[in-house]
Amino acid sequence: MKPVEIRELTNDAILAKLNDAKEELMNLRFQQAMGSLTDPTRLPQTRREIARLYTILRERQQAAPAEGEK
Repeated sequence: MKPVEIRELTNDAILAKLNDAKEELMNLRFQQAMGSLTDPTRLPQTRREIARLYTILRERQQAAPAEGEK
């Protein structure tokens, strides 16, 4: 998911996507430990997606107090 698409979502939707991505990462790690991981490139992709979601949430948190000061 691209950052532009994530920015269009609400905070609740981003948190839901974050939970899904974390669950997927856990499943991928488990598959890797068991030796049944079919697509090893999915691990870093999922980690990057989680980082993107956290980054956009943090941007919104920092922007909220700045809007209140105006």
